[in-house]
Amino acid sequence: MTNLIITKPLVRRYAAKLVEEEKSPYTREKYLRDLRRFAAYAGSRPVTKAMTLGYKAELERRYPARSVNSLLAALNSFLRFAGRDDLRVRHLRTQKDAFRPESAELTRDEYIRLIDAADALNDELASLILQTICSTGIRVSELKYVTVEAVKLGETDVACKGKTRRIFIVSALRDKLLRFAKKNGTKSGPVFCTKGGKPLDRSNVWRKMKSLCGKAGIPEQKVFPHNLRHLFARTFYENEHDLAALADILGHSSINTTRIYIISTGAEHAKRMENMDLVL
Repeated sequence: MTNLIITKPLVRRYAAKLVEEEKSPYTREKYLRDLRRFAAYAGSRPVTKAMTLGYKAELERRYPARSVNSLLAALNSFLRFAGRDDLRVRHLRTQKDAFRPESAELTRDEYIRLIDAADALNDELASLILQTICSTGIRVSELKYVTVEAVKLGETDVACKGKTRRIFIVSALRDKLLRFAKKNGTKSGPVFCTKGGKPLDRSNVWRKMKSLCGKAGIPEQKVFPHNLRHLFARTFYENEHDLAALADILGHSSINTTRIYIISTGAEHAKRMENMDLVL
């Protein structure tokens, strides 16, 4: 088997792969930072299983278990990308988090503030992108499937990661998108395009969303397309309590993946407990 040496070109290819996998900007930054830590540990030496085990042991001596596992997640992700699963190391056993961090998720109120900010700036494109992702649960890479033809039908088939699923476009959104397309002279094809007529890509959408943060008063680390997908998932589950249906809508192969999307915050859980009114 070919030796694995961590080089700058290899890291750049890995960074591009993280973008392709739609990792959030925060996750990409963290994984690359953690990978650089391991790269400094490895130096110019070929990576071996003894090395990765030694790195894990050093981390255990210096950090709590959750921090160790966070660092190992980045390493294992890179090793899988490099085709060297044999070098990956097991995470330390810890109790699973019962709640998601409040600082990481976009709330419904913050989503509304983003829409208001876009409207105040007369940025109809940004406003409709936000509403489309959040009301359908699609990935940012799937916006290209929102065509004039699909909007008229009220549904479209989306292909992603080797799977095809059908998504539905609610009537209120259909009306807005059709008016937008008509105003822009778009008679067919993707509704969301650049001035040059090409479908918007994730970098276009990210820039649009980040540009609204100051006006909306929301931290930038909370504002990216995948958090709109999370908000859709939580809202759907709160209304329907149907995890299997939600997994189908999101295109998840495993319900365990879907569960991650609907974990409540500690504050939400505490509020539910307060509402139980069991202290007499």
